Parts: sequence; C-alpha cells; structure tokens
Amino acid sequence: MDIRPIHTEQDYAIALKTIAALVDADPAPDTPDGDRLEILSALVENYEAKHFPMELPDPVEAIKFRMEQGELSVQDMGAYIGGANRVYEVLNGTRGLSLNMIRRLHYGLRIPAEVLLGKPC
Repeated sequence: MDIRPIHTEQDYAIALKTIAALVDADPAPDTPDGDRLEILSALVENYEAKHFPMELPDPVEAIKFRMEQGELSVQDMGAYIGGANRVYEVLNGTRGLSLNMIRRLHYGLRIPAEVLLGKPC
C-alpha cells in the first residue's frame, strides 16, 4: 500500500481520484482496499480541513433550514423555542437563543450545538 501525506493540489487530486475508484469498487471493511479507502479518506478530510475551512452557518439560518427540511411551521417550533411570538422574535433576530432553547433544538431537531451557539463575541 503506497499511501503518503497530501501536500499539494496534485496529491489531493490523485487521492480524490483513487477514493472515487475505491468507492466504485465498494471494498469490504478490513480488507487491503477497505483499509486504503479509510486511510485516504482521513488524509483527504485532514487536507480539506486545513485548506478549505468551512465557517459554521448562522444559528437562525440553521433553524430556518431545518424548518424547511422538516416542513415545520412556527407552531411546530413552539416545542423548541416557545410561543409563536418568541419563535418569530428568534427567526427575525430580535431575540437570542437561551441555553434551554439550544438544548431543545439540538436534541429535538439534531441541529449541532456548536452551530446554535454561534461565533464567539
């Protein structure tokens, strides 16, 4: 198995091409090709985290996205945020999320807590 760290764009492109071929082959876990796929995937993930960092989405945008995904109404959000007025305040950005709201949104709608907490001030 000839696997090296990914240092350049060319290394990255070769790794992606190799991963695509391995995914198409669908190797079983704990086989040489399965291990190769797992290792290359970790290397690519590490390279992407360093070279293409992604910022967390805005908490309100994340809530709106989850509402859209789940076809949730303002009334549905009451269980996580509170009454309709409070939901509208949060969605309009005039009210911040409380710790209890964050917990309910995280556990109930599976929105990552780090997204709901937002950027540090």
